[in-house]
Amino acid sequence: MNNFSNDLLAAAPEVALAIGAMVLLMVGVFVGGSEERKGRVVLPMALALLLAVGFVVPRFDGAQSAFNGLFITDDFSRFAKVLILFSAAIMLFLGTDYLRRNNLLKFEYSVLIIFATLGMCMMVSANDLIALYMGLELQALSLYVIAAFRRDSTRSTEAGLKYFVLGALSSGLLLYGASLIYGYAGTTQFDRIAVAVSDTDAPLGLLFGLAFFIAGLAFKISAAPFHMWTPDVYEGAPTPVTAFFATAPKIAAGALFARAMIEPFNGIQADWQQILAFLAICSMFLGAFAGIGQTNIKRLMAYSSIGHMGFALVGLTAGGEQGVQAMLVYLSIYLVMNIGVFAFLLTVTRNGVQATQIVDFAGLAKTNPASAAAVAVLMFSLAGIPPLAGFFGKFFVFGAAVDAGLGWLAVAGVIASVISAYYYLRIVKLMYFDEPGEPLEIVGGIEHRIAWGVAALLMLFAVAPFEPFNGLGAPEAAAKAAEALLN
Repeated sequence: MNNFSNDLLAAAPEVALAIGAMVLLMVGVFVGGSEERKGRVVLPMALALLLAVGFVVPRFDGAQSAFNGLFITDDFSRFAKVLILFSAAIMLFLGTDYLRRNNLLKFEYSVLIIFATLGMCMMVSANDLIALYMGLELQALSLYVIAAFRRDSTRSTEAGLKYFVLGALSSGLLLYGASLIYGYAGTTQFDRIAVAVSDTDAPLGLLFGLAFFIAGLAFKISAAPFHMWTPDVYEGAPTPVTAFFATAPKIAAGALFARAMIEPFNGIQADWQQILAFLAICSMFLGAFAGIGQTNIKRLMAYSSIGHMGFALVGLTAGGEQGVQAMLVYLSIYLVMNIGVFAFLLTVTRNGVQATQIVDFAGLAKTNPASAAAVAVLMFSLAGIPPLAGFFGKFFVFGAAVDAGLGWLAVAGVIASVISAYYYLRIVKLMYFDEPGEPLEIVGGIEHRIAWGVAALLMLFAVAPFEPFNGLGAPEAAAKAAEALLN
């Protein structure tokens, strides 16, 4: 009984989310009134739950395994969970006004967000292939539903269906790879797999299993060539759902990728390093070239996310503490940039219809100069232009690649970054140099302006200390998390 109590304590954040989600589900079912009224009741409670768990997570200290080694909590998982929980809460809060305007404020949305967040937290703490899969599927099943949450829209329904079908395929690849790994190692626990594959030439069967396993994970992080779901889902899903897809799940998938590669397979890094380098190059260049011809801002952000996941994979490919730290810092910066961009996209309308075409932003600097300035800063940071934080994120991952003897990968990343800068700078050019059409209306509340304004200031904050988020301690926290993962 004492061991079970310790297990529950180690998994306290996940237990709180699970119980809270089920309680909110009951509240939504039994409370009276319209669907919107139920949504208004449940959403603040969901926000309070996410924020409360987010503040509690850093209070834990040290590394502790639970449930016979299936679940582990350490500095690495805590770093990822804090980002996941707060980004989920922020995007749920910022999407409220959009949901209300479009008659989508239903209590099921908040509950599904919590269940998805629970799955993400389980993913980053998984110390076993089966536990990893359970967390992955809990997240995925929730995301399939919210992608198709706008049931009267064929685009939203199509987005959910495509995501479900391709997600099922990726799960099959991942499970097949996991079965081959189990067949070689005789165990599904990461630490025992590490013992089985350490200091040995990996047999062909294990390499096949690892390749399929990585392919399944690459789908979750939307890395090319397993990216095919991303543009259609980003475009078809309601914008708050797209904003959520672009933030918390990316952090969770990146952290899961790092744990699943470093902990069990660190002894054969030379084998999986080649696969990750291929994924990184494909993602960076596909994101760079495919984004150029986009006219829809949500599809452009989809290809942007594919490219940025490629840059993050450069850090993971480098391996070691420096590589993992660089990847975590990059994901932290990427998260803030996307929160700022989508906080803006959630609020802009033209003639009462959400503005989704890139040409809609023409002349924004003449009609709304403050918003245009914030968006320009965020676009410059996404492009990786110095001295903004986005530049330092790329500098960290490229530096880790060079130190790991992968200078050619860093050079490829620089070239892809230069190419992708075109479509970010094109938006800035439209805002400042093109003539405005019908003026855009900013319909969101003050919270949206605060969100994109703070995000832009954080990107500029890198100028003063010459190290991104130095005042917030992100590099130091990432270094501590990387050390926990490697040790």
